[in-house]
Amino acid sequence: MPLLISLLVVTVMILAIVDIILRDQSQVKHLPKPVWLILVILMPLLGSILWFALGREWPERQAAPRTPQFAPWASAPPAPPTMRREHRSTEQQLADLEREIEEERLRAELARRRNEQTDG
Repeated sequence: MPLLISLLVVTVMILAIVDIILRDQSQVKHLPKPVWLILVILMPLLGSILWFALGREWPERQAAPRTPQFAPWASAPPAPPTMRREHRSTEQQLADLEREIEEERLRAELARRRNEQTDG
């Protein structure tokens, strides 16, 4: 039994050391990386526990969508499409609409004149 506990402590210490070495300095909290390494080497069990509890920055977890228990094969329903909201005032929308109407009127006038030129 003592051998198993010792093996567990050494394994956790090695995992902590590897994690400290591979982790970017921006993801290390409270102490610099060399201090964490010394702490884990000098106090393997306590240092490793402190490293995993306080020293490293854990990625934020997002909750996975849950499916009903009675139908685990069923997928979640698709999210309804979101409507794009206009951030323009009513006056701006009306001005744009009037501009579009004027453009369409000018296009029709141009098409009519082109037809007159080709016909006559």
